[in-house]
Amino acid sequence: MKAYSKLAWIAGAGLGLASLLASSAALAEPGITSDTITIGQSAGFTGTAAEEVKQATAGAQLYFDIINKQGGLFGRKIVLESLDDGFEPKRTAENTRKLIADKKAFALFLYRGTPTTESALPLISEAKIPLIAPVSGASSLHEPMQHYLFNVRTKYREEVHSAVTQLSGMGLKQIAVLASNDSFGLDALEGLKESIKKNKLPEPLIANYERNTVAVEGAVQKILAAKPQAVLLFCTAKPCGAFIKQYRAAGGLQQLVTLSNVSSQVFLQDLGKDSRGLGMTQVFPNPRSPSAKISKEFVTALKNRSELSDSYPTLEGFISAKVLVEGLRRAGAKPTREGLVTALESMGGYDLGGVSLNYGPASRDGVSFIELTVIGKDGYVLR
Repeated sequence: MKAYSKLAWIAGAGLGLASLLASSAALAEPGITSDTITIGQSAGFTGTAAEEVKQATAGAQLYFDIINKQGGLFGRKIVLESLDDGFEPKRTAENTRKLIADKKAFALFLYRGTPTTESALPLISEAKIPLIAPVSGASSLHEPMQHYLFNVRTKYREEVHSAVTQLSGMGLKQIAVLASNDSFGLDALEGLKESIKKNKLPEPLIANYERNTVAVEGAVQKILAAKPQAVLLFCTAKPCGAFIKQYRAAGGLQQLVTLSNVSSQVFLQDLGKDSRGLGMTQVFPNPRSPSAKISKEFVTALKNRSELSDSYPTLEGFISAKVLVEGLRRAGAKPTREGLVTALESMGGYDLGGVSLNYGPASRDGVSFIELTVIGKDGYVLR
């Protein structure tokens, strides 16, 4: 073989190998290695919902730990990369870019809050990356349906309707509302408007406060002056807690009802005696329920993990992780992001342990479950 022919062959072989390597690199899915699957999370580990975020994340990690100890999924362990956004939408968007570009997350998971999650929607659409189980019941995350967004919890508007209908049935028809002045508060107020009309109740008094603050003093005075029969609270844990304490201290004795987003045990412990009689809507079964299969699975998983709380947020994280893991399992040994979307869509009717998913090609609604609970004298939830 002539020298130039050998060189041409070697060069051609080199180009072929380079092309093959380039092709393999192009086909490699972000966040997937031979032994790990990277999942990204942005949430307010600081801010007015920090305790609930920490508990939900701990619940998710509890489930991931169980799966990882069993060898993971197809030999890959799940790695959760969590970034703090302080419950601020701008930081959520920045974190999302970082999780996609720098952390190479395969999927996103367990974001917290309505404005924060909304800020990430254009980014997940652009990157074509699934986001599973945002901790928000906002209608904007359900309608119109987002191809890459899979909800797990029930809509806030359904929680509001359940609470208003219950209050109306008790004869408590004069209602006042504390609402954050953001898309979460506005969404809950839309649900209130619909429910007030359905139950033929008088127009409620509405008092707002600045989101991600505890500046509720003006709202306390406004609601006290209105003398309602019941007060609905559309707020995160810290401002809700501040309102309840100030309202009770000022002599407000009316029935108070929160939504499910503040149902951590730390929130109730911080309220002390002021938690007694507080109404709360819940979108998952009682974590201590002896009859709910998912609760029994959760309690079993908590054994030897005394540092974790057996709270609603911890259970929500646990259930959300179970949804993600089943989706990853169905996506197979060579998962792709679109493959995960298809796998999650196949989980319509999937039984999580007494509650089922509403997923399909035209549905991302998650679990449909609501019950109204009351806090007892010991600070624990009663049915």
